[in-house]
Amino acid sequence: MRKTSLILLVISLLILNGCTIVFQKGRRSDLEKIDILESELTNLKNASDLLESRLAKEIEDEKVRVTMAEKGLVITFVAEVLFDSGKAKLRGESLPILDKVIRILQETVPDNRIGIEGHTDSEPIKHSRWKSNWELSSQRALSVLHYLEKRAIASRRLSAVGYGEHQAIASNDLAEGRQLNRRVEIVIVPKSVKEKIGEKPLETNEEELK
Repeated sequence: MRKTSLILLVISLLILNGCTIVFQKGRRSDLEKIDILESELTNLKNASDLLESRLAKEIEDEKVRVTMAEKGLVITFVAEVLFDSGKAKLRGESLPILDKVIRILQETVPDNRIGIEGHTDSEPIKHSRWKSNWELSSQRALSVLHYLEKRAIASRRLSAVGYGEHQAIASNDLAEGRQLNRRVEIVIVPKSVKEKIGEKPLETNEEELK
């Protein structure tokens, strides 16, 4: 599975960088691009191995997942690990887990951009200050962004976006599926990828996070 994901990531990087999939034999520019991409994938693989080692307990408890996807290396947190229900303020218990990730972001991939994506299930907002799942998912992504920035991840590397319920990875018909859909993803973006995860960091009212 990981080998397949790496192959897909290589192809995505090639397309996003304007490379042809069928390379001309011996063409220096194509070979140089391949070398660069292979180096980047090696760095992401090293980061993935470190994350799996340092987050072994959280992964075993199914609180965190580490996967290689077409968009990059993805660290997925079950929302309940980071936030109380309907809230966007980080739980104190979640900070040591985030700190483990931050150390790897600083040590292993110090120059890669980091995208933070917030996701919810499809249940309508009922007993919360948020108008919709859009606002909740966006504010949760921003909470993680601000914490990474506070812990010395350069703001120029960071972006945040909220998808609400619109990128489900499981059925919302069952409680187990809804739990999987309520998540925050930290995406380590390969340096060759020119497209940004999300847009300019969203503005927020800090009072709303209290």
